[in-house]
Amino acid sequence: MDHQKTAPILVAGSGPAGLIAALGFADAGFAVTLVGPEAGGLDGRTTALMNPALKILERLRVLDEVRSKAAPLKVMRIVDATSRLVRSPVVTFRASEIGEDEFGLNLPNSALNPALAKAVAAHSGIEWRKSMVETWRLDAGHAHAILADGSEVTASLAVAADGRLSPAREAAGISTSARSLPQAALVLNFGHRGEHAFTSTEFHTETGPFTQVPLPGHRSSLVWVVEPETAKELAALDDATLSMRVEQQMQSMLGRVSVEPGRQVYPLSGVTPRRFARNRVALVGEAAHVFPPIGAQGLNLGIRDIDDLIEIACKNKDDPGAVKALAAYDFRRRPDILARSSAVNLLNRSLLSDMLPAQLARSAGLGVLGGFAPLRAFFMREGLRPGSGFAALAGGLRKQVRR
Repeated sequence: MDHQKTAPILVAGSGPAGLIAALGFADAGFAVTLVGPEAGGLDGRTTALMNPALKILERLRVLDEVRSKAAPLKVMRIVDATSRLVRSPVVTFRASEIGEDEFGLNLPNSALNPALAKAVAAHSGIEWRKSMVETWRLDAGHAHAILADGSEVTASLAVAADGRLSPAREAAGISTSARSLPQAALVLNFGHRGEHAFTSTEFHTETGPFTQVPLPGHRSSLVWVVEPETAKELAALDDATLSMRVEQQMQSMLGRVSVEPGRQVYPLSGVTPRRFARNRVALVGEAAHVFPPIGAQGLNLGIRDIDDLIEIACKNKDDPGAVKALAAYDFRRRPDILARSSAVNLLNRSLLSDMLPAQLARSAGLGVLGGFAPLRAFFMREGLRPGSGFAALAGGLRKQVRR
């Protein structure tokens, strides 16, 4: 019996990034083999996806399936909740300021992941092997994955969507600069008496952000970044005590709070690969970037990785894993990934810093954003679509010159 299967594209990893990559490549006409088990267990987390990422989900015919379970994000606020000498003013970003109804949607992972898995299972261009990759063999012409079930998959291009510890990245010989952070995130959902008015609020504290993001009805999701020991202590509290702590932390902004079952704690780390493609392997999602949960960047950045990779593969259909195609991908993704990672890490470090210059710099930055509408609009556009802030700025300047 021949266990060898040749497929032009092999996607390793069956989390959201892997499922989206498989759907995107199959839609672009490639034969795809997806390798990875179906997600098991309940995931109580939510993912805030911005409009450009939602357009891609719409193109992949997944958005309608999840929209009713999601809440729109119309307003985003940053509140300095530190007790430091220098504190920043509240900065409010409104989607309406840049002519949008909403910045995006906050989607429960328990709705997003099954919808993506269902679309993959129904797609005739995708073969899903629900096994793990045991070993990789990468040669000049192909990527070979030997699976735990003994079979082998051969492809021109391996898409590494296999997470922050990415075995595919390691097999390709791509080194990373990694750092563990003195922080952990407590993640949960909660009900509240007041209306959230589709507003997400990121409270900046001395240990990291405390971020409330709206869900449908009188419910929100929470990512609370604290020291690892504090995260354990908070997670161990009874419901009534933790509800009270959450309400206090958000200054009773949404009235009485009641936390829901299903708390999770995640240690935080940062990982930046030295390159984003090599030896027939291209990195997407957390294989390509890991940073603290500030400003809803994670999966949005991963979806941009996938979109750029598919576009480059379509220009190199005969051999999407060739050296020139991978070099083009690395060149395309580098500025976006490094800019986002640096901005998030810098903001995170300034929160943890007791040094006055760091506090002043953060305060001045947020102060200027809060008081200067054109700059605020620039950041909102850049946050949604890299390059579009610059394009709008250039357009505005051209209008001024013509006057």
